[in-house]
Amino acid sequence: MISRTPMLQGGSRLSKHWRSPSTPLFNFPHRLLIIFKFSSLSQAKGLNSLDEECDEFLPWLEQKAGAKISSVLSIGKSAYGRSLFASEIIRTGDCILKVPYSVQIAPGNLLPKIKALLSDKKIGTVSKLAMILLVEQKRGQDSEWDHYISCLPQHGYIHSTIFWSEYELDLICQSSVYQETVDQKVTIEKDFAAVMPALEQFPELFESITLKDFMRAYFLVTSRAWESTKGLSLIPFTDFMNHDGVSNSIVLFDEDKKLSEVIADRNYSPGEEVLISYGKFPNATLLLDFGFTLPYNIHDQVKIHMNIPYHDILREMKLELLQQHPSPTTKDAIGFSCSEDTFIIKEVRSPKGKGKGLPQSLRAFARVLCCTSPQELSDLAMEAAQTDGRLARRPLKDSRREFQAHQMLLSHITHLMQQHDAAIKLLAPVNFPSMCDTFAHRRQMAHDLLTGELRVLKSASTWLKNYCAVLQSTIHCQNL
Repeated sequence: MISRTPMLQGGSRLSKHWRSPSTPLFNFPHRLLIIFKFSSLSQAKGLNSLDEECDEFLPWLEQKAGAKISSVLSIGKSAYGRSLFASEIIRTGDCILKVPYSVQIAPGNLLPKIKALLSDKKIGTVSKLAMILLVEQKRGQDSEWDHYISCLPQHGYIHSTIFWSEYELDLICQSSVYQETVDQKVTIEKDFAAVMPALEQFPELFESITLKDFMRAYFLVTSRAWESTKGLSLIPFTDFMNHDGVSNSIVLFDEDKKLSEVIADRNYSPGEEVLISYGKFPNATLLLDFGFTLPYNIHDQVKIHMNIPYHDILREMKLELLQQHPSPTTKDAIGFSCSEDTFIIKEVRSPKGKGKGLPQSLRAFARVLCCTSPQELSDLAMEAAQTDGRLARRPLKDSRREFQAHQMLLSHITHLMQQHDAAIKLLAPVNFPSMCDTFAHRRQMAHDLLTGELRVLKSASTWLKNYCAVLQSTIHCQNL
């Protein structure tokens, strides 16, 4: 068993860190603590067949590294594509692979002449790695990375929503993923425009490279790269592991030995697929950033937008009050901050409990929203000043107002449920002989996404109904 000494650091998958062009990459230290986990599912996914196309991959990588990478793993095909399987018995605590830094692809691998051309431009790490992939792919069999590049998925096997047609995207227009996809494509187009001068300087390397080619390379980086204390890199062989994620095995980065390691946290029998977790991500993140969904994802969540109507005569006062008492920053599944009128709802596991999953900031917003007089707003401000400074975090003293606030919230969520339900019904299977496998697969992913979000909304609705029933009972008693 490997000793877990201080120099071993856990790594995390890149995911959404690259979305905002105005935000520096990798400035969320807590993300570095996210660990990669193996599946502890009671029914492990089994090996369909060995991947003959990759028979020479591991010997090639070990020759390149000058060291043994793994003696207990083999590359095979599962229902989810290329993956790694146990070729021998694996026991808890075994080190199942070691990949030296020398065979990991990092920005330092960019050709010096291209790096010099980009030195005075604001080109991010992701774009640089994407350009490396494009260069090596252009070289074909002459590339030192040909065995790795040729094993990466081609366009037809990538299902991130950035590659969906407008018709396919319309299937998920009720989800926040729709707008996030639009924004993400704009970001990629801007990055492509930024590297175009470099592409034009080296036609022998980038001739005929299109936006679509750049988008694929960009996606391969953002979906497969790891971020650790040493920076961003692609780790051949390790990135063949698919996602599951309910145990505690981690990808470790040993700065002294200059290698990445994976330790098993459970026993594996030969033929069992070895999986890792990319993080506790909802289907929305998995679909956009990695191109797949889970049929049932316990980490699903829904983004809720609520606004103060323009016809509200107290709108300016409410906005000013909310600005004076800002809520703690709401963050999504991967640590990105949400706007002040956006809230993240998670599944409420106990309908009659404390409502864990419904953010207090959302309930506070609803309480402010239902105020009908300057005095009520003043009372909320005074209460906040006398406590911890947070606005409307306690139930309103007037039970009727508290009821109205939560009924307003319930009405909003009910409307979202109706929209999701209608969208799901449109996804009902239709047996058209001409329907291509790609569209059928993406339709199923849309179904996974929307049903997961609907489940979250229903749990919130149930809790709100119970809470409102209690309030109604209280109001009735007060009237007696």
